[in-house]
Amino acid sequence: MLQIPCPWCGPRDEAEFHYGGQAHVAYPADPAALPDEEWARYLFFRDNPKGPFAERWSHAAGCRRWFNLVRDTATNEILEAP
Repeated sequence: MLQIPCPWCGPRDEAEFHYGGQAHVAYPADPAALPDEEWARYLFFRDNPKGPFAERWSHAAGCRRWFNLVRDTATNEILEAP
């Protein structure tokens, strides 16, 4: 099982966390002005690399806080954590 290092609670089993997707995705400045195609691209299209990937995680069964980390998607190794 993957051990995820929560910055506030320490390392915990991945079952305590919820995956939040790709990190550092900027919210559109004026979402109401976006055409449907661009809005759909913001909502549904994300990178899917093999290797290091910045992700958001929520410690749902603990402190309930969100944080970012970098995980290698090929090996599940945590490369950078807060």
